[in-house]
Amino acid sequence: MSRDISTPVNTAVAADIIQPFFAVDLLFDSPNELYLWSGYGTKTINGKDYLGAGGLLSISTVTETNDISAQGATITISGVPSDLLAKAFDEPYQNRGCNIYFGVVGSEDDYVSVFAGYLDTMNITEGPETGTIELSVENKLIDLERPRVFRYTDTFQKSQFDGDKGFEFVASLQDQRLPWGKGLKN
Repeated sequence: MSRDISTPVNTAVAADIIQPFFAVDLLFDSPNELYLWSGYGTKTINGKDYLGAGGLLSISTVTETNDISAQGATITISGVPSDLLAKAFDEPYQNRGCNIYFGVVGSEDDYVSVFAGYLDTMNITEGPETGTIELSVENKLIDLERPRVFRYTDTFQKSQFDGDKGFEFVASLQDQRLPWGKGLKN
């Protein structure tokens, strides 16, 4: 899939020496969103402050294909203190948003989105003082593979289209006996 890459990123990538970074949005329920980047200190991207995780943040290869298939990724955060691991156990994470950006250190606009999807599984490994959190994330295209469940009932129809009476008599017709192919007797 082709991407629109900003002029500053194109210029920076073509330079002899570059300072690339990755940034991650982990969109847990508000106010627990977590914004991390692979550098040190705080970096502002698109009006949000990203905490520097340095070498403690790693991201697996983000794969793109020519066909329409949902490729996932893995985000690993190591060196997490034990008290924060306890919070991670209680945090609802499945189907929360996740974005991964690639950029070049410079101005605020020097980044491009390389992944958008949802959190799937969280594996936590505890050590004596710190631990590691490994998050598997699914691409947004995974929604195309999920079944869509529709019921042909009056209740379901009204939940989708308020006031619709198209299925009002379906339940009463289910056990109704209708003579078919016989003439009516007077």
